[in-house]
Amino acid sequence: MIQANHLYFSYTGSPPYVLDGIDLTIRDGEYISVMGENGCGKSTFIRLILGFLKPTKGSVSSSAKRIGYVPQKSDFVNSGFPITVGELLNSYRRLLKIKKKGTVDQALGLVGMSPYRNALIGALSGGQQQKVLLARALMGNPDLLILDEPSTGVDLQGQKEIYGFLSRLNRNRGITIVSVEHNLDAAVANSTRIYHLAGGKGHSCTPEKYASEFLRSRERNS
Repeated sequence: MIQANHLYFSYTGSPPYVLDGIDLTIRDGEYISVMGENGCGKSTFIRLILGFLKPTKGSVSSSAKRIGYVPQKSDFVNSGFPITVGELLNSYRRLLKIKKKGTVDQALGLVGMSPYRNALIGALSGGQQQKVLLARALMGNPDLLILDEPSTGVDLQGQKEIYGFLSRLNRNRGITIVSVEHNLDAAVANSTRIYHLAGGKGHSCTPEKYASEFLRSRERNS
């Protein structure tokens, strides 16, 4: 479970706050999409959950024993980065102190990337790169998976494959998923709940209600 209580955050330590009194409970096994306009604090919120940032006031905590994290497309996947998929995952395996070398092959198999073990990471498509980052996150056998805009730079077919896999992880393995999203269709199709951030405040609703609110807002502004 993730619990945010009266959570405030400012990069300067004083008002105005990026997150302004957030109260949220995320239950084990949920699939939560965090949505909102650019700059509303979505990525800041997940960095607080991960412990990369500390609250200015209030608290945020997680009972997860193992957390997997898929960041936005990283610099190391640029076309000139001279490392293979297998080398990247093996370096992460050693960082996690996982002795079983077969963990790399198992993770690649889960995301359908076994044939690309010896391919240069920078030579892969955007969707393939995201699958590798997802495989890396799964190597630690997480019970909580946090993603930051997983469909960025990924074509439609790649998005379909990635979100299908995430949905199966959530349904079949019970992995709690918290995903920062700009992809409304994916959020509505896969989430158990959507958490919308605006002006430092947040509110939860069902995917169906969020979609209808979004459409009404677009009609008002058209």
